[in-house]
Amino acid sequence: MINLEDFQKLDLRVVKVIKAEPVLGSAKLLRLDLDLGELGIQQIVSGIAKSYKPEDLVDKEIVIVANLEPRMILGLESQGMLLAVSQADKVVLLVPDQAVSPGAKVS
Repeated sequence: MINLEDFQKLDLRVVKVIKAEPVLGSAKLLRLDLDLGELGIQQIVSGIAKSYKPEDLVDKEIVIVANLEPRMILGLESQGMLLAVSQADKVVLLVPDQAVSPGAKVS
């Protein structure tokens, strides 16, 4: 278990996908450019290619952890982590049920 103070360190944001493309050399990775509103653009590399086509993600709002330490994945910097549910062989993204502004903080 984590305490409330540790949980509050997470910066969860709703973002808008502005670009999505396959990562060369990988069948499961996509590179996403995300609009975080006033926080700018952020890049995330995620293993969701078997569940989502890049063109279906553009303009979609998703939830991410925005303050995760960056990590290099196949030579690309991933600057956060999207939130999703793994169910059998499928990944399901967490999305807001109504439109919100890019960069809106999840609480």
